[in-house]
Amino acid sequence: MSQTLVASTLLVVPLAPLAGSALAGIFGTKLGGNWIGRRLSHTVTILAVLLSFILSAMTLKSVALDGAHFNETIYTWMVVGGLKMEIGFLIDSLSAMMMTVVTFVSLMVHIYTIGYMEEDEGYNRFFSYISLFTFSMLMLVMSNNMLQLFFGWEAVGLMSYLLIGFWFNRPTAIFASMKAFLVNRVGDFGFLLGIGLIVAFAGTLNYSEVFARAPELAKLSFPGTDWMLVTVICICLFIGAMGKSAQFPLHVWLPDSMEGPTPISALIHAATMVTAGIFMVARMSPLFELSDTALNFVMIIGSITALFMGLLGVMQNDIKRVVAYSTLSQLGYMTVALGASAYSVAVFHLMTHAFFKALLFLAAGSVIMAMHHNQDIRWMGGLRKYMPITWITTLLGSLALIGAPLFAGFYSKDSIIEVVRESHLPAAGFASFALLAGVFITAFYTFRVYFLVFHGKERYDQNPEAHHDAHHDQHKHAPQESPWVVTVPLILLAIPSVLIGYMTIGPMLFSDFFKGAIFINAEQHSAVEELAKAFHGPLQMASHSFTTLPFWLALAGVAAAYYMYMVNLALPAAIKARVEPIYTLLENKYYLDWFNENILARGTRALGTVLWKGGDEALIDGVLVNGSWKGVAWVAGLVRRVQSGYLYHYALAMIMGIFVLMTYFVWLK
Repeated sequence: MSQTLVASTLLVVPLAPLAGSALAGIFGTKLGGNWIGRRLSHTVTILAVLLSFILSAMTLKSVALDGAHFNETIYTWMVVGGLKMEIGFLIDSLSAMMMTVVTFVSLMVHIYTIGYMEEDEGYNRFFSYISLFTFSMLMLVMSNNMLQLFFGWEAVGLMSYLLIGFWFNRPTAIFASMKAFLVNRVGDFGFLLGIGLIVAFAGTLNYSEVFARAPELAKLSFPGTDWMLVTVICICLFIGAMGKSAQFPLHVWLPDSMEGPTPISALIHAATMVTAGIFMVARMSPLFELSDTALNFVMIIGSITALFMGLLGVMQNDIKRVVAYSTLSQLGYMTVALGASAYSVAVFHLMTHAFFKALLFLAAGSVIMAMHHNQDIRWMGGLRKYMPITWITTLLGSLALIGAPLFAGFYSKDSIIEVVRESHLPAAGFASFALLAGVFITAFYTFRVYFLVFHGKERYDQNPEAHHDAHHDQHKHAPQESPWVVTVPLILLAIPSVLIGYMTIGPMLFSDFFKGAIFINAEQHSAVEELAKAFHGPLQMASHSFTTLPFWLALAGVAAAYYMYMVNLALPAAIKARVEPIYTLLENKYYLDWFNENILARGTRALGTVLWKGGDEALIDGVLVNGSWKGVAWVAGLVRRVQSGYLYHYALAMIMGIFVLMTYFVWLK
């Protein structure tokens, strides 16, 4: 029997992290006089997020088991004509699942931060920021209208700017935060255009009202063109998702976000900002289902991202950047699933990915702490015997990432590969190739990191870049396992990284779990139905996988990494010498950063100079402003000579005027 959720309870979910953020950010910093210390700051924020998680889990239970639903306005901000601007919540299976994932991962990150940021001067400020980040994401996923969606959308962008640039004394951090902010402004411009078109032609910001009018929008053309209006709307909305979810070519900000502290890397990459675009497209499925052109565009962009960003992960030696490029690749997988109209599969991978990607980032942070903040995997090795908990949890997260059978990532990744194979869209052929190639690449770079960090020769005391100062002897000491506030979140994240896929694939993909939240036109896009016909349980799916190509590609990737980095250590250098041009291309990240900085940025500055000198100074100031007063002065200079003040001048003018008039009339006769 369907139940109704209580608005006051739902309000607590986002407002609890907001309150915790305010307390830590005001009274735990110089702004409020440092009234509360570190312990109280992290206690308040952790308890707030814990409360939010408990309420989110209860909400998910009510939605999944009792059929509860909520779609109401909480507060009306203003009414302009017939357009209502409101704050409201839409709680269905999609938003309830997102709320639970966001709050759980955020809770793990909060606890982990106690150990990781222990010595940082901005300890309380960091807790305030990550709690505010959680509030922003919750407002986004709980919204029932596009105004609130846009508020949450911009708020997570702002918080990413503050957190990536958290160590604002580092020039690299400042550059990375500004880069993230500017690249997202490009995507957000398209997103805002899409919302504007919806408002212009549907006359409402409310999801339910927009979706009810979707068939009418499908009959309209974009003014002045033959393009379907709904196609333009969907592409504009997806451009926003390309920025937030770091899709090619708006992906360039995400690897540089590693300049922020590791806990925020986990939060951005696992459960908050980058998942916002995937969630938004899934929420807008009633619109995207009306345009195969938009779906093809989505699939192509996702395929490019999945394949080519994975290749860049092979070239990285920074442990966090390898994980960052794996995020880009996995976001590409999710986007491909969206393009195949498999929105539930994309969201399923979003959920499983959140757990094992948060695990891998936090495990990387644990390694970095043990390495005295060295992040180069070439100077690690043999850490398995020193850090057993970090080792085993990293192995579990790595197996989930590569899609090893029975692990969480296996069920979601294999479902994406299969559903794209069943898709009849023109882009599905290239997408299938990209995803299969990505399986091998992902397994290779993931286990390259694993073997170099946890196995082989110990190299942590041989780093040539180690600082030769009073603390240099620390680098010679054997690494130690991280404290419990770091390892407990690793263990708690490892559990769903292993089990959540097996437990939830049936209910989430092959039942009515997303009914009413996600819409699919089964007559035109039958890929999910075909996938359902072939599903006979999670155990059978895992046993069958040993005969499929993705499994053998993943195994080949692991074997190749083992051979190249554990057996034949000279082989990587030999391959590099043979394919130097390709290596250079990948090392320079396809020269996209160079293009953005030297062509786009310089071109924009040149255009700005032309507009400034030619438009502002010459035309506006020179002609319109200064030219107008100079013209008036010139005319006034002539006119004032007529007004001399002498009577005989006026008499002469009168006589001359009479003479001219007499001459004129005589001439007419």
